[in-house]
Amino acid sequence: MAEGPRRWRGLALLLLLGGCASRAVDLAPPRADQPWAAPTGPGGELVSRPAGPGGGGFVLPANPALALAGPAAPEVPDRPLDLPGLIDLAQRTNPRTRIAWGEARKAALATGIAESALLPRLILGVIGGWANPGQQQQTVAQNNLGSVSASGTGGIGALSLGWLLYDGGERQAIIDVARQGSIMGNIAFTAVHQQLIHAVSLGYHAHLAAQARAAAARQALGNAETVQAAAEERQKRGIGTVVEAAQARQAVAQSRLALVQAEGAERDTRLALLAAIGVSPLSRLRVAEAPGQRLPAGLGDAAATAIDQALQRRPDMLSAFAAEQAALAQVAAARAAFQPKLFVMATGSYNRGQLGVTAIPSIGQQLPTLNLSNSSLGGSVLGGITLPLYDGGTREAALAQARAGAGTAAETLAQTRTEATRQIAQADNTLRTGLAAHAAAEAARAAAETTYEAALGAYRGGVGNLTEATLAQSQLLAARTAVADARAAALSAGVTLSLATGSLGAALR
Repeated sequence: MAEGPRRWRGLALLLLLGGCASRAVDLAPPRADQPWAAPTGPGGELVSRPAGPGGGGFVLPANPALALAGPAAPEVPDRPLDLPGLIDLAQRTNPRTRIAWGEARKAALATGIAESALLPRLILGVIGGWANPGQQQQTVAQNNLGSVSASGTGGIGALSLGWLLYDGGERQAIIDVARQGSIMGNIAFTAVHQQLIHAVSLGYHAHLAAQARAAAARQALGNAETVQAAAEERQKRGIGTVVEAAQARQAVAQSRLALVQAEGAERDTRLALLAAIGVSPLSRLRVAEAPGQRLPAGLGDAAATAIDQALQRRPDMLSAFAAEQAALAQVAAARAAFQPKLFVMATGSYNRGQLGVTAIPSIGQQLPTLNLSNSSLGGSVLGGITLPLYDGGTREAALAQARAGAGTAAETLAQTRTEATRQIAQADNTLRTGLAAHAAAEAARAAAETTYEAALGAYRGGVGNLTEATLAQSQLLAARTAVADARAAALSAGVTLSLATGSLGAALR
């Protein structure tokens, strides 16, 4: 065939392929200010094909596969759950734990892949074909050039073994990097569980505080109704005024509004708790109260010792240390690239027919099988050594890059230590402040209860006034709410301190 027509055919093929690539832009929306008419398949799922005319607005079509009737929701126990029960439910149902587990398993398998590089490689290859006698061909492999001189027809089967005996420690360094990665994956798995325990605990205490605020609002409504009844009774006896009765009814209405708001906040905290656990917001999970739960204690005089111990077991510190060790192993691997490599190769082949080849070409990442014999049976055993002499500075740059990474890892570890120390100190200070605030709130509640009882008794007896009774009732509600908030804040601060010191999981077992 003439060279000219062949060249024109090749050019036409290139133009056709180029046109196919350029038409792919039709898969995108036509304009920046117009909606995308999303194409869908038979089941309602989005498909990748050019969209039709727009006009449906900026609302995507519904995919029935994503409805709630898909995967079964995790079962929620039909009994009230306390904090340990909620944490156990979260660890079994929250997707974050399974994701972290899967990532840890992936990192562990990466270690196995790296360790397999120490073993020999055994490859079985079989080829068959036909070639015009006397014609010489060249086969270009991805990593090597394998020459193929073919003549006649036939088939060849070959078994090839290759083993890298010595590489200056490069493979072992890569294994060390993978092992540190597996350690980091396991640390991340533990950290996810600690963070989940922390989130559920905060949600639990916030929900109990909201329940306490709602209970205080109900009690305040009852107190306001009591004051209203007293005001109406005084009006009937002629010692009260219409204004006092109206003011008492106004206080009752305000108390009802406060109760509605408190109950709404209680429902909000329940939804937040369900989200932290990882169950459906539609589930009928019941939360058990924790009467008599002891408040946590701060670090006190042993703060320095506690911080030092915490730095040794915090997940972020352990992960930063493992990252530094992995970076040092990468430096060792980069140094090993300057070392010679010692290898051995063995090939056994069987040739049936008249096909003469010297190599089976490489496929993908598989190396070519070399040194095939043209006789019916053949074999070879080779040993060798390679020493890189010049590569344009690639190895030097890789070594400098690895050293820079090791330096960055060391600085990251130091920064993590500083930040961890700050977090521990901050959490301890927050806990001490919360404990002091709780003690003050308890004292204020006791005083407010006494004041309210005295003001209500005086008003009923005709020696007090409505303003004092209403004010005392409002102050009692504020004092009870402050106690609930201060208690929840102290308990939450204790959980946060346990998380900061890396001991949260052990504290709840």
